[in-house]
Amino acid sequence: MRRGRPGALPRGTAERTLTSVGIGRDAGLPADEEGAERKGAARPAPQGERREVSRLWHITLSVSGREAPLKEVRRALEQLAHDHPFLLTSRYANDHAEIRYWEEARDLHDAAAVALRLWGEHRSTAKLPPWEIVGLEVIDRETYHQRVAEGYGPPPASPVGVHPY
Repeated sequence: MRRGRPGALPRGTAERTLTSVGIGRDAGLPADEEGAERKGAARPAPQGERREVSRLWHITLSVSGREAPLKEVRRALEQLAHDHPFLLTSRYANDHAEIRYWEEARDLHDAAAVALRLWGEHRSTAKLPPWEIVGLEVIDRETYHQRVAEGYGPPPASPVGVHPY
């Protein structure tokens, strides 16, 4: 399944398309081999071929721009959370916001690319403010938990939801 909007691809993406990544033992199998493995007829991967395994990445996306009414910002972020159910938490003010969530992707590049498209792709449907992305942090699950355990880095996202700063 391809993520993103239908139609023409953005500049510079003609050769690399992001796709949703399977999880568990089917991850990385071509579609015809997935069904075969599920039916018990597992095919060994050709020698030298590597199976791609998805990983979880903790995303922190920061956006900023011209002031907007707080009620509209909150409503827009709540709509974004409804449209993108993996959002953990959003914090907002009238001129900036921070969105934190988990993304599943093969590597950091794919996770970052999806995160960088999130705001723009949902801008019209969620009626988000016309703010620009001013920060992005993408860290793997192990790094996230190590930072929290050592007392630095973002605290666990709780309570989940949309909250003012």
